[in-house]
Amino acid sequence: MAITLKIGDKAPSFSAKNEKGNLTTLSDFTGKKLVLYFYPKDDTPGCTAEACDLRDHYKKFVDLGYSILGVSPDNATKHQKFIAKYDLPFSLLADEDHAVSIAYETWGEKSMYGKKYMGILRTTFVINEKGIIEKIIEKVDTKNHSSQLI
Repeated sequence: MAITLKIGDKAPSFSAKNEKGNLTTLSDFTGKKLVLYFYPKDDTPGCTAEACDLRDHYKKFVDLGYSILGVSPDNATKHQKFIAKYDLPFSLLADEDHAVSIAYETWGEKSMYGKKYMGILRTTFVINEKGIIEKIIEKVDTKNHSSQLI
């Protein structure tokens, strides 16, 4: 399934709980720039590389006025462990019902070893202060994701 959201589109609104159980919404970021990244699972090699790359360049993002928010189907407890293990300076949303992923068209059919299943299509959206999508990265280089964004 291809993502039909385009650069210049209004970012779909969302609300989901973060790792602390606090409700987080797109409107929380009004007037701020947001890197919203969708990833399949905490503590797996690709997802860890991506999160750590964003962590390692976090100050650069903050200096440029960006907030970072990760989204996966993992629950808040798994997110807390992942954040603590890798000292991540940003929040992760627990999208257990896939509502945020569906809104951003990142929940779709995947294939591994010939088996088809539903999962997160690793994708990152850069959203401006007015809630407009400025950039979409569908081919994420997990080890160098920051350089794809900055």
